[in-house]
Amino acid sequence: MRMVFRWFGEGNDSVKLSQIKQIPGVEGLVWALHDLPAGEVWPLERVQAIKRQADQFGFHIDVVESVNIHESIKLGSDDRDYYIENYIKTIQHLATVGVKVICYNFMPVFDWIRTDLFGLLPDQSTALFYESDKVRDMDPLELVQKIAANPDYTMPGWEPERLETLKGLFSAYQNVTNQDLMHHLKYFLEKVIPVCEEYDIKLAIHPDDPPWEIFTLPRIVTTQHQLKEITQLVDSPYNGITLCSGALGVLKENNIVTMIYDLRDRIHFAHIRNVQLFDNGDFIETSHRTMDGSLPIDQIVQAYHEIGYTGYVRPDHGRHIWNEDCRPGYGLYDRALGIMYLWGLWDAYQQIRGKDEVDVTNSLQFKR
Repeated sequence: MRMVFRWFGEGNDSVKLSQIKQIPGVEGLVWALHDLPAGEVWPLERVQAIKRQADQFGFHIDVVESVNIHESIKLGSDDRDYYIENYIKTIQHLATVGVKVICYNFMPVFDWIRTDLFGLLPDQSTALFYESDKVRDMDPLELVQKIAANPDYTMPGWEPERLETLKGLFSAYQNVTNQDLMHHLKYFLEKVIPVCEEYDIKLAIHPDDPPWEIFTLPRIVTTQHQLKEITQLVDSPYNGITLCSGALGVLKENNIVTMIYDLRDRIHFAHIRNVQLFDNGDFIETSHRTMDGSLPIDQIVQAYHEIGYTGYVRPDHGRHIWNEDCRPGYGLYDRALGIMYLWGLWDAYQQIRGKDEVDVTNSLQFKR
């Protein structure tokens, strides 16, 4: 596996590239131009500026998360071809700096939903929390105000400009079914995948988070069956998935280990994190350690190891620990701890399988 770390850019992240550089085994940045609204072309000069920043620290920028899909594409509106053409232009620009994977989602309106950015854990750390009853009883606008209330860091998928037309979007989706949304995704993929093949960039759809219907909005990326169906909408190795253990794993019927074996050839990007599930439908994100949550992180990493996974992995979200001031879910400390836990599992499986000798010497090159 190839370890990467999500970074929100200079001036937009509490984590510095010099700090990421000190996390063992991290080879690249997961990035985006977060200030650009969905549907705009990413300017070539700005894309190349990110490359120059990463080069200073020896990072690649192979993985973008995300090039967001304009709502007109999801709705199948008359102007969707305009936004698809903009998406294609962005793909062409990303190819100039060596991008290999674009993570995206097809969730209407919201990219993800939590009710509390600072849910309290027993050790007094905090993490992203989802309270089922609150979502059922909450007005969507109230949720937006709660998530967008952090003045220091915008949350990915909750940028203010995307939410200004919220009431209109809910009205637009009123008669859109799951089948409609799947057809609109197919239309998008039929236009874009040939371009991806030409420029050697893979698309990797992210699951709905959480993977069930919320606020009556359609959901089509929630189960193994749906993921399989999506990969067949356009049967190309460039039409793949981002397998997120935390997003899919909160639905108890989803077996992440089985998904890894079944979808192995289409997993272009992996998010690995743990969550604690509660009987009433609530969940809270935890440390990556297997015993701290409800997901078998040890078995998940073992499955990736056994299929010989050589794709990109990131630790996804982390807790807020040691009084760190950071974007909720995206601090340095707990994600770094998560990376070391994932590497520990991977290295142990490597030794057990005896595939390679493990070099325990220090591989750093010291300047004298």
